[in-house]
Amino acid sequence: MAMTQKQRIAVHDSKPQSKLKRKEYEEQIAKFHAELVQLQFWVKQAGARIVVLFEGRDGAGKGGVIKRITERVSPRVFRVVALPAPSERERTQIYFQRYFQHFPAAGEIVLFDRSWYNRAGVERVMGFCTNAEYERFLKVCPAWERDMVEDGLTLIKYWFEIGREEQTRRFLERINDPRKLWKLSEMDLESHRRWYDYSRARDAMFAATDTPESPWYVVKADNKRRARLNCIAHFLSIIPYTETERATVTLPPRQNAKGYAEPDYPYRFVPEKF
Repeated sequence: MAMTQKQRIAVHDSKPQSKLKRKEYEEQIAKFHAELVQLQFWVKQAGARIVVLFEGRDGAGKGGVIKRITERVSPRVFRVVALPAPSERERTQIYFQRYFQHFPAAGEIVLFDRSWYNRAGVERVMGFCTNAEYERFLKVCPAWERDMVEDGLTLIKYWFEIGREEQTRRFLERINDPRKLWKLSEMDLESHRRWYDYSRARDAMFAATDTPESPWYVVKADNKRRARLNCIAHFLSIIPYTETERATVTLPPRQNAKGYAEPDYPYRFVPEKF
């Protein structure tokens, strides 16, 4: 059953315990997965269009929370968009153009793993855009987002914030763990070195684009488990979904074999090493 508004507020506003055990975390994630399935049914029935942005410091855990949101729901309803660097052709387009084409139709939720706010972050800090392009983005973006909301689209923006020491620890972990080395890019190393440049860019971005129509929600991300739970709880709390009625499902009996027999075929079975 979908959580009531009172229950959602209680989850979001509750103060964290000193330690979050894995069992407690997994139990809460399982409850949220059930709620996300309810949300999925409601989105399809209501024809809702939802866009969720995940931005923040490199290494802050954006990908982890996106994975937890999507691992038990349909990829046809929850679509993840993680765009690479723009192509030569895309660089000649209107800046927002390559993002707009991924927007949801009725009954869809699109999760952007980084978004058009690249211009206010990495592009600004690394000099990938001109000052004029940057200033125009900060000026135009709030109006563009206001137009989305007025057209009926739900826009939710999350910023994941971690401290300097925790970012350093996570980057060192990636360097020393061969399973995580692929996560470390040149841009990550530069973001570590240019901590304060990114801080200034973040501050300017918030000042220009944290609006009543499309506010930024900041997730404290030093603790990965708590960050995931807090973000998902908040996400569920601000979508006015309700439990949808569905027909009772009955598993039908299998048809009669009518003489069918398994063939004596030399299948190439995978070796059972485990």
